[in-house]
Amino acid sequence: MSNPYSELDDFCFWSRAMSWPAPGQIDPVVGKAEILPGQKVATMGSCFAQHLSAHIRSSGLHYFVTEPAPAEMDETTARARNYGVFSARYGNVYTVRQAVQLLDRALGAFAPAEDVWTQGDRYVDAFRPRIEPDGFSSAEDTRETAREHLACVRKCFTECDWLVFTLGLTEAWRSRRDGAIYPLAPGVSGGCFDPSLHEFVNFTAEEVQSDLIALIGKLRKINAGIRILLTVSPVPLAATYERRHVLVSTTYSKAALRVAADAAERQLDGVIYFPAYEIITSPAAGGRYYADDLRQVTQVGVKHVMKLFGRHFFPRAGDLAAADPESPRLEAAIRRDAEIVCDEETIDRALRESGFGELDKSLAHGAHPPQIPDPIP
Repeated sequence: MSNPYSELDDFCFWSRAMSWPAPGQIDPVVGKAEILPGQKVATMGSCFAQHLSAHIRSSGLHYFVTEPAPAEMDETTARARNYGVFSARYGNVYTVRQAVQLLDRALGAFAPAEDVWTQGDRYVDAFRPRIEPDGFSSAEDTRETAREHLACVRKCFTECDWLVFTLGLTEAWRSRRDGAIYPLAPGVSGGCFDPSLHEFVNFTAEEVQSDLIALIGKLRKINAGIRILLTVSPVPLAATYERRHVLVSTTYSKAALRVAADAAERQLDGVIYFPAYEIITSPAAGGRYYADDLRQVTQVGVKHVMKLFGRHFFPRAGDLAAADPESPRLEAAIRRDAEIVCDEETIDRALRESGFGELDKSLAHGAHPPQIPDPIP
């Protein structure tokens, strides 16, 4: 009697796909999509997206940057000011709603009421609070730089052939006045938290899915041929504002993002999901792909992800040696990007500066955690 499973490929079975190969040889990518030399590849998203940016940049493909550093600026200064970290200087785009609003702002369809924050005697862009390490001298300088930036964002979205978008978080801070989403809570890196003006939001799975479908629809209206490559960041939340364990909040957030990516891939043409999240969190890795803090991804894990990314998306890259994660050129890129630019890490820094810096040290010696109020970043 025939069995409906009898003709399936090996990758459909756990034993053949997960138990038989060596951990470093597990490949959960089934479909292929070729990124051709000359095609413009843009990146956006959470901290982990920067590893993909480095790989694309080092592969011989066209890493599309519309907001480059001035020619006279050295590499260290340029990186500190977020040049080349992503295709434009938007910093980390953690939530899908933030991405939708970024596109709307670039197209002139949304002008947030609260766009500039003060930080001491300096000013910061509320939507890119860490883009200038020393801030700006005036609110007008901040807004002028933002206008120039949004023109670069518009060019990026209208001209790129591929957009690699790494989904990172569902938690965010929102303006009560117009719903504007900030990458960091007011008060963490500029601004001042005011509960009458700002509120916490944790987007539901349905909202994330709806936002992602809407984002892709808006992109297709201005760039009909754009292809979207989605990933989900395997990096856990640095902190949760929910009154529950950070592990539980992390699990919810990643599950909601993963469901949204799956729905977009199933419903829309030209949308592909790349399973970086599954590669890093796989039980076959035995936790070896996470550093001692159980959060940062190790270089071994990054190499596994990049090997598969190159294998399935760079089959005819102009420099095949660079597309190999074992190549010296990419090794250097991975080392250089080991300290990725991550706005979310600022939460920990803000807590330390608020006097909670000894909390982790005391817990390491078996002390009970002190009862502290909800930190308002």
